[in-house]
Amino acid sequence: MKLKTLLILLTMWVPVALCNNGPAAARVNGEEISEFRLERYFAEFLEDQGRAVASIRSPKAYKQLRQKALDALIDKELLWQEALKRGVVISDAVVQNQIDQTRQAIGGAEVFARRLADAGFDEAGFTEYTRRELAAQQVFADLVRVAEPDEQQVRAFFEEHRAEMSRPEQIQARHILIKVPQGADAATVEAARLRLEEMRMKVTQGEDFASVARTGSEDATATVGGDLGYFPRGRMMPAFDAAAFALAPGEVSAPVRTPLGWHLIYLQNHQEAADVSEVQGLEMVRAYLARQQNAQARLQVLAKLRSSNRIERIDDD
Repeated sequence: MKLKTLLILLTMWVPVALCNNGPAAARVNGEEISEFRLERYFAEFLEDQGRAVASIRSPKAYKQLRQKALDALIDKELLWQEALKRGVVISDAVVQNQIDQTRQAIGGAEVFARRLADAGFDEAGFTEYTRRELAAQQVFADLVRVAEPDEQQVRAFFEEHRAEMSRPEQIQARHILIKVPQGADAATVEAARLRLEEMRMKVTQGEDFASVARTGSEDATATVGGDLGYFPRGRMMPAFDAAAFALAPGEVSAPVRTPLGWHLIYLQNHQEAADVSEVQGLEMVRAYLARQQNAQARLQVLAKLRSSNRIERIDDD
């Protein structure tokens, strides 16, 4: 389970009694998703896209984004209910391990307790919601079973696109992100930067960058040690891109500010532009087709769950 998902729970989930108060945004087999829960999740949904509610000028765009957020909550509820049907059990040890990582990532026991209280949780309630999220993710993984891409398909795709596959200059990097909400005051911005500086100090004193990223980063890549893989110039946000490509392998950047917050970047490798070999090209195609097949399978699983369950979308009316 991604550490970031657990952090989202602190803003998205609220106690059951509170969730069931007020109007419903949707019902899944009779189980309500409240407008209150949708509002909390919508803010996080937008933040993940680097947007804020105040930046959405078009009522049509606002409604479409809100519907997508509700779609995501409905899918979560469907997966949880499917986990219950299948009798998925997540052990206490696994749940506690995830909670321990969250506690450490957000600044220790005191900060964790304060965040729980702000979200209307006690630790027992948060433990149960964590177990629920883990069960939903496990059943999703069980439902999405994809075979390896067919080698004839891989070869045909490679031959068709070989001329387009020359490798541009690219780098392999990891990063740590400390989020800063859009419109945050100067004190909040500086506090986030100082947190990142503390992590940078740990790395410069010999701690493994990936380990620091796993426990401290607020990005979805935290679970893989902040790994961004290889990317060419222009793929990332301008400030991030400029800082990353200015590094030499093994170097760590100073804190870099983007619309998402503060980043620390570690450069692992720098590759100059080159023509791709057949072996490399086939592997790239194989990985690309596998990602495509996996994405398609995930959509098909969710579509099947939606069609075979009773869903009432009240918020769309």
